[in-house]
Amino acid sequence: MNFDILVAKCGRSIGLKGNVKLVIYTDFMDIFQPNNIFLCNNKFLTLEKFNPHQNSVKFFEINTIDKAKSLTSFELYTTKEATSQMCKLGDNEFFWFDIIGLEIIDNGVLLGIVDDIERIGCIDYLVIKTNINQFSKPKSFMIPYIDRYIIDVDLTKKVIYTADAFGILETS
Repeated sequence: MNFDILVAKCGRSIGLKGNVKLVIYTDFMDIFQPNNIFLCNNKFLTLEKFNPHQNSVKFFEINTIDKAKSLTSFELYTTKEATSQMCKLGDNEFFWFDIIGLEIIDNGVLLGIVDDIERIGCIDYLVIKTNINQFSKPKSFMIPYIDRYIIDVDLTKKVIYTADAFGILETS
């Protein structure tokens, strides 16, 4: 199993029994279920409980303030399998790991592939690695993931169809 999905970063310890404040990176809080296993600093940690009001966790393996402090600034990872199983998507919702690597087609033209996704404010932006065969520059550009630009996502064909994304590329 690959623990390659970043879900949170450990912050300060809370209390004396090993609770840890989290900086949450995921949109799917369902991943924080009791007995779910995370990878943190090359150690597997099993979730005992999650407090959504404080964004804090307690792991079975962490029972003292000193052990909790040792997790500060380390990231928590889960697996794609656990994410897919525990986090239910709505219509036209996708996991980032399903979107990265898809081709961007705008009006029949291959603009490039999704290289990464960045969240700026409350909008996700697709970072597109430009198709070098057709475009000399820029090497990458960003498309806001909003209805204005994203027409359809086809995971089976591994394609995202866009409108007016070519204009963003030209002005980048």
